[in-house]
Amino acid sequence: MTTQVVRPEGAGHETLYVLLLCLLILVVAGSVVAWRHESLEVTAVAAHQLDARRDLNAAEQGIYADLRVTLDEILLLSEESGALAHPEQLGAEGFAPFAIDASSVSRGSHAWQLLGDKAYLGISPDPGVAGSFLLRIGTDPDVWLNRNPGASAPTDFSDAALNRSGWQQVIAQFDAGVTRQHRH
Repeated sequence: MTTQVVRPEGAGHETLYVLLLCLLILVVAGSVVAWRHESLEVTAVAAHQLDARRDLNAAEQGIYADLRVTLDEILLLSEESGALAHPEQLGAEGFAPFAIDASSVSRGSHAWQLLGDKAYLGISPDPGVAGSFLLRIGTDPDVWLNRNPGASAPTDFSDAALNRSGWQQVIAQFDAGVTRQHRH
C-alpha cells in the first residue's frame, strides 16, 4: 500500500489574491466617487436679498414657506373673483399665515393687511421673533422681509424703493451645499 502525502501550497497565494481583490475594489470605488463628485458651488446673494434657508430664522422660514404655498390659492381666488382676497377672508378659510392659530402666534402674531391690488403686508409686533413680511403680487410674485422695528407699509413697490425702506427680498436657492453646511 502506498500513501501519497499532498502538502498544502501555503496560505500566501490565497492571501495575495484576496488583497489584490480588495485593492481592485478600492480603486474602482475611489474612481467612481471622484468621477461623480459634485462641486460645492454656493451662489452668493445680492446685498438686498436674503437666502430663505441660510439667512432666515425658523419662524421666518415658516412664514415664508406658508406665503409661497398660499400664493397659489391667492392667485386662484383672484382669478375667480377678479380681485385679491382680504387677509381676513384668507384667515377664515384657514390659509397660513393669515389664519390666527398657535402657529401664527408662535411665529410673531403678524397683523396682515391688503395693500390695494399690489401686496399683502404682515407687520410684526416683535421683530426679534420674526420680521415684517411683504408678499408682492404681480407678474413675478415675490416675498420681502423687514426686520426693523416700526416697519410701515410702502407706497412705492419697486425693488429700489423697497430696498431704501429697509426691505430685503427673500430668495430660495437650490444648491447641494445647504445640507452640508455646519454652523457652530
